[in-house]
Amino acid sequence: MNRTRQYIGGTHTGVPPMPSFTIERHIDAPGAETFAVFSDLQSAPDRIKEIVSLEVLTDGPVGAGTRFRETRIMMKKEATEEMEISDWRPGEGYVVTCDSCGCHYETKFSFSPSEKGTLVRMQMDTTPVTLSAKILGPAMNLFFGGMMRRCMEKDLDPS
Repeated sequence: MNRTRQYIGGTHTGVPPMPSFTIERHIDAPGAETFAVFSDLQSAPDRIKEIVSLEVLTDGPVGAGTRFRETRIMMKKEATEEMEISDWRPGEGYVVTCDSCGCHYETKFSFSPSEKGTLVRMQMDTTPVTLSAKILGPAMNLFFGGMMRRCMEKDLDPS
């Protein structure tokens, strides 16, 4: 089995250096409605049971530059991260970024028409920034990569 995959920064063989994955879901609803639900930060705790709380830190409508603090259950404990929407294309998609634990996380959401409604695609890429994250990255991916993917899959599944 060929385990060579393309990742940001080059091609790696064996265990990828950090979690990177794409998840797709078909939603039986029009694109505008689907985008509105996914981008409604205030309602995220009602839609995603693992999110305990979400606080928008910036004033005004949600868009590029919106920062928010999310607390969710991870491995049976609360974890809080501050995130920012770095790109905003109403009805089409948006990008959420976060810097934590020596890594830069970038999650891209895209919404496109499908035969049965809307195809939602979530692509998450993790880039190690600090030396310790670069050294420990492959081991962390081996132990936690699958857990991160399952967590993100739950975020996309209808409640």
